[in-house]
Amino acid sequence: MESGDHPTAATHPHRTVLTSAPQDAPVDRATAAARRVIDAMLRTDRGNANLDRVAEELNSIADHLEEHAPEVAERMIDMWSGEGVTRHDPITGPENAIAPPLVLEGLEDGSVQGVVTMTLPYQGPPGCVHGGVSAMLLDHVLGVANAWGGKAGMTAQLNTRYHKPTPLFEPLTITGRQISVDGRKIHTVGDIKNAAGEVCVSVEGLFIDAGVPRPR
Repeated sequence: MESGDHPTAATHPHRTVLTSAPQDAPVDRATAAARRVIDAMLRTDRGNANLDRVAEELNSIADHLEEHAPEVAERMIDMWSGEGVTRHDPITGPENAIAPPLVLEGLEDGSVQGVVTMTLPYQGPPGCVHGGVSAMLLDHVLGVANAWGGKAGMTAQLNTRYHKPTPLFEPLTITGRQISVDGRKIHTVGDIKNAAGEVCVSVEGLFIDAGVPRPR
C-alpha cells in the first residue's frame, strides 16, 4: 500500500486502527516472547546462577535466526512490500521486540490516539520514561497523524517540551494532530498524558512533504 492509499479522516470511520495488528503467526508469537525476555532480563536477580545457561540458550537462538536470515538488502525489500503501515517499526511494530507496541486509532476530529504502558526497558530517570523514548514515541505518532490528516512527510524539526516526568507502569495516552499545511511544510502537534490526564510531554513538529523511496 503506497502512501496515497493510507486511511485518512476523510475516507475512513472514527476509531479506524492505523497500526498493524498482532496476528496469530509464528513471527508474532516469537517477537512477543523476545519482548518478554528483554523485560525479564532487567527484572531478574543479577546473581541468578542460571544466567550462564540463559546466555548459551539465547546465543543458540540467535545463531538459528541468523542462519535463516537473508541478505539485508533482500530483507529490506520484503519489509517494505505489502501493507503501508509497517509491522517492523520500533513504536508500533508487532514484529519488533523493542516496540511497546503502541496501537493507534484515527479519530473523527482528525487526531490520532493510543494508550500504552511503558515498562523497565524504556526507563530513564528512576520510575520514568526516558526523554529520548518520549520524543521517539511522539515523532512516530505525529507521522501517523499526518497520514490520517491526508498529507504525510519527513520529520524536519521537533520542538519537544518536558512538563513533568512521564511515569512507567501506568497507562499513557499519546495523541497527535495535523494542524496546518503550507505548501510542502506540514505542522503537527501532540502530547503524552499520564493516567491522571496531566500533560507530561508536548511537541510541535515540522514535517516536509518528501519521502525516501521504498526498496524495490
